[in-house]
Amino acid sequence: MQRRAQQLFRLMSFAILGLVPGTLLAQQPLRVNCGGPSFTDSKGQVWQADTGFSGGTEESISGAVAGTSDALLFEDYRWNPTSYSFKVANGSYHVNLYFVEANPQSEVPGARVFNVSLQGVTAFANLDIFAEAGANTALIKTSNITVSTGAINIGFAPVSGLSPKISAIEIIPGAAQPALTLNFKYPDGTPVSGNLNYAITSPLLNFQGVAALSNGQAQCVLFANPSALGISAQFNVNLSLTDTAGHQLWQINLGMNPSGVNLGAVQSSALNVVVQKQ
Repeated sequence: MQRRAQQLFRLMSFAILGLVPGTLLAQQPLRVNCGGPSFTDSKGQVWQADTGFSGGTEESISGAVAGTSDALLFEDYRWNPTSYSFKVANGSYHVNLYFVEANPQSEVPGARVFNVSLQGVTAFANLDIFAEAGANTALIKTSNITVSTGAINIGFAPVSGLSPKISAIEIIPGAAQPALTLNFKYPDGTPVSGNLNYAITSPLLNFQGVAALSNGQAQCVLFANPSALGISAQFNVNLSLTDTAGHQLWQINLGMNPSGVNLGAVQSSALNVVVQKQ
């Protein structure tokens, strides 16, 4: 039983990087350096010059950006965009949005707050870069979507303070991989209604997101090779469950090192969690 639990925790560490099952697509990853020129990062990946945008202006910052091995990717950005749109094949995608707050006027919580939508649905409400990451520190927000219209649409809407901004966009096609199903129920067997919140952090990365439960379930993709998403060193995972009233019902924190775990032969699995009502 203990060995089984350890295996599931390992699965969770990697699976929460993708909270929607994917399918293998011919579509290639799409990477855009918002507000800046073409850029080749430390992993040899090429980022296109700014494209796909509607509205806004190109801006840049000066000074070092912490929390990333590719600081130059964050130095250019598009200020006050209305949206970005990209034509893609239908299927499942992981969308990573890159931000940094380096404006002295907004280095206080609440100084720049905006909403980000994916496919017309709010993915990150009241996003406050400084409140989440601090000043001059890279922040990556990640979400998962299913495309059925041949395009990915990313929208920005100001809430308060300064206008929205974004430094880079990365769109990675989903892959056919084993799934980890998380089942959350109350003691009487009733499925939990709420959200699964996740955060993955390391000295170089910060992935955060929320997945709404469907009939008490969250479907996760297992990445046998997390380095495909830039996860190549020790990282920490925080996973928590909140009900529709915002009460925290369950939480787990753990640390993992991809080099010490071989997930290549892992099959689809399930984890059943019984929680108490608040």
